Amino acid sequence: MFTGLVQGIGTVRAFRSVGGEADLEVELGPLGDSLRPGDSVALSGVCCTKVGDRPASFRLSAETLDRTWFDELVPGRRLNLEPALRAGDPLGGHLVQGHVDGVGRIAAGIDPVLGGELAVEVPGGLARYCVEKGSLAVDGVSLTIAGVAPSAEGRVIVRIAVIPHTATATTLGVARVGQRVNLEVDVIGKYVERLLEARFGR
Repeated sequence: MFTGLVQGIGTVRAFRSVGGEADLEVELGPLGDSLRPGDSVALSGVCCTKVGDRPASFRLSAETLDRTWFDELVPGRRLNLEPALRAGDPLGGHLVQGHVDGVGRIAAGIDPVLGGELAVEVPGGLARYCVEKGSLAVDGVSLTIAGVAPSAEGRVIVRIAVIPHTATATTLGVARVGQRVNLEVDVIGKYVERLLEARFGR
């Protein structure tokens, strides 16, 4: 479990396809000193298990590659980092599982230092979970939705106000228009929907 509060930025050192899976090496910086093999860490919103030390290495399953934009990983690509939440840690963002629901695209970027209004195109199947003042994790960053508007092809545009700290402390400040991003909607909303569906049907 995570909170969507990024604690560092890592850099991809190597990415190798292995059948339908992949091996990934990431330079974790100071964060790597506190993580042991077997520990969980969110890489741009994707819960991964550290399987090797120095360099930190991860095995990406076919499911992970299908559900995320990680099939585009190349050396030098930067990733948002967050270690798993520990009992007693402050829940400063929102409940994030690291289980990506889908991939969106940046529709409007922000200033890398000052921040601004970020716009993200969300797939139609996830649009119903995006509500004004609700939470959305974008590449592992816990964000509050400022507004939702319809887009073409059954998609929606989610507007998010990004403060300067978030712009500089995460990869969102340098995200380009058209760039793919991992999305995880509020898990509480998904559970409520499932329970109501079981009781009342669609």
